[in-house]
Amino acid sequence: MAFGPDGGRLAFYRKIHLFDAQGFGESTFIKPGPSTAPVVFEYGGVRFGLMTCYDLRFPELARSLADAGAEVLLVCSSWVPGEHKTEQWLALNAARAIENSVYVAGVCQAPPVSVGRSVLVDPMGVVEADLGLEPGVRTMEVSLETVERVRESFPMFRQRRLL
Repeated sequence: MAFGPDGGRLAFYRKIHLFDAQGFGESTFIKPGPSTAPVVFEYGGVRFGLMTCYDLRFPELARSLADAGAEVLLVCSSWVPGEHKTEQWLALNAARAIENSVYVAGVCQAPPVSVGRSVLVDPMGVVEADLGLEPGVRTMEVSLETVERVRESFPMFRQRRLL
């Protein structure tokens, strides 16, 4: 859920893709959200799209959020530790940013439960912030001008031939 400063609900999202991988069966105790419609909301003149955890591995969800106008993807996660999982977490956040010309704010629970490494990745794939392994909070600004400039330099949305 996303809330505004007044406590009012701005958006509500239910995870679409359940983590039934690496011997973990999330579907045994969680049901997927009833809708696959992209959840996008506006706050402060910025359009945000919501994703959760394992959803990050599905590029079509990120693209549907960008198509719906998202300029920043918010990814709340408890990315389960395992072989190469930190590298995958970082790479997938960067990939979703690059392929959709958006910022990605990937927020991940700290170890030992998860891999940590909450990040803000810009539309060119540059990691602007990485909170590392310890719990922490950081405020960052995003630039809509950067989103616009990158989308103009790489006009993927106009050039796309496959839908």
